[in-house]
Amino acid sequence: MAQENKMGTMPVGKLLFSMALPMMASMLVQALYNIVDSIFVSRLSQDALTAVSLAFPMQNLMIAVAAGIGVGMNALLSRKLGEKKHEEANQVADNGILIYIVAYLLFLLIGLFAVKPFLRGMTDIHNILDLGYQYLTIVTCASFGCFTQFCFERMLQSTGKTFYAMITQGTGAIINMILDPIMIFGYFGCPKMGIAGAAVATVTGQVVAGILAIYFNLRRNKEIHISSKEFRLDLALIRNILYIGIPSVLMVAIGSLMTFGMNRILMGFTATAVAVFGAYFKLQSFIFMPIFGLNNGMIPIIAYNYGAAKKDRIMKTIKLSVISAVCIMCVGFLIFQVAPAILLGFFNASEEMLSIGIPALRIISVSFIFAGYSIVSSSVFQAFGNGIWSLIISFMRQLVVLLPVAFFMARTGNINMVWLSWPIAELMSVALCTYYLIRTNQKIISQL
Repeated sequence: MAQENKMGTMPVGKLLFSMALPMMASMLVQALYNIVDSIFVSRLSQDALTAVSLAFPMQNLMIAVAAGIGVGMNALLSRKLGEKKHEEANQVADNGILIYIVAYLLFLLIGLFAVKPFLRGMTDIHNILDLGYQYLTIVTCASFGCFTQFCFERMLQSTGKTFYAMITQGTGAIINMILDPIMIFGYFGCPKMGIAGAAVATVTGQVVAGILAIYFNLRRNKEIHISSKEFRLDLALIRNILYIGIPSVLMVAIGSLMTFGMNRILMGFTATAVAVFGAYFKLQSFIFMPIFGLNNGMIPIIAYNYGAAKKDRIMKTIKLSVISAVCIMCVGFLIFQVAPAILLGFFNASEEMLSIGIPALRIISVSFIFAGYSIVSSSVFQAFGNGIWSLIISFMRQLVVLLPVAFFMARTGNINMVWLSWPIAELMSVALCTYYLIRTNQKIISQL
């Protein structure tokens, strides 16, 4: 099949960038709308920005579940196609859809019953709690758009059709950005919804992107055939998808737990520190999202050529991905060093927010120099089905090093010492990634 020939025969550099560049572009748009979302919310009040920051761990966990399931489905689909097992690939897609439906029902229950206790675990400030409840309840209960979007975009990516995935992601992000000011501030006859408007704009963009992704799979993706009539519940396939994907989910769940803990540490200083932390996460996504787009292009290439036993193509893909990621992160480091005040100014930063945020961005961004290598390495392990190694790295970096170091640094009473926990944790991550890359080469790649 033509698509198989592309993944197995096209020059690696051309193949990687033909698949990754559309995803990197769409991820940049995603990052842009994340930033724009918070910029509009910050115009309501600093409490509103803090509320969105406190809601972030749960929202991030939801996205992690959707993305993690997609990692498992993506890797397994690409491998089956590389092995020429097309019927099994169709069953992977069908059973993957079932997993996404169950995941949505889980977050619907969380939205209905767990939002208030979650927010109360970080603050008792009534206004922030109320704003966070409004935002997070809508985002979780209406998350069917998010799960639909991730499910069908990953099918497009697994067969090399990243251009269509770029269209779906970009369309959803643009709709979100257009609706944000209209719904938040009540323009063009729309009622003024405040922070709830930001949530409604987000889920509306996700629903539209999900519908588009379904359309492209049904009309443009000839490698995968989705059929309810031919669906067979296959517990072995579901187990394989989850085996690869759950470590990815847990990795980001660990990140959400770290963010939850960090919010509690920073609230010990001031609520403004939490707002700075939230602004940082939005800003860093603009640097990190292209790396995630690169990974989305890289994983199916590695998985396909693993199935086809072409180790030279695998090694070239890994090396080129690492070099590209490190270059992108170095650019991000320079931006955060040179223009932190300008970046924070997007969020209507007060003098207090600037005094905390400028050194914070400069100190944390030192970790960018090492992060590109670590992020790509973790995705390499996932492509080979060794997601547990990625999980171990994430656990060690965020819960064993970053959060405890931040906790003890906070005991000094100097908030700038807290930000040092990021570069310290990233150095540990580099060492562990190197160890696992060597093992991957010895145990898997060199044996092909």
